[in-house]
Amino acid sequence: MPPAALIAVATLVALAAIGGWIFTTWLRVKNGYPLDGAWGQAIYPKRADDETVERVKLLSQENARLKAELGSIKDRLANVERIVTDGAHSLDREIEQLRSRTN
Repeated sequence: MPPAALIAVATLVALAAIGGWIFTTWLRVKNGYPLDGAWGQAIYPKRADDETVERVKLLSQENARLKAELGSIKDRLANVERIVTDGAHSLDREIEQLRSRTN
């Protein structure tokens, strides 16, 4: 391949990479994602406005609620697994013990 063709290919690759970076940055800004610099500092949005703070607060509350619900579901699943994997004999014995307590 002649050197001029290699330079042309390298230029096209570089332009495609820069164009892709510009496009992804535009998509992030358009959809409200924060942009970070090379060392993690916030570039966009520069400051947290009241709407952003409220949004983070609501998401944190929802996250806590969902974690609690997940814990409850895990407990229920553990009980169902215990019932399913126990032998019929031990389950019958537990039911009879419960019946004898109520009588």
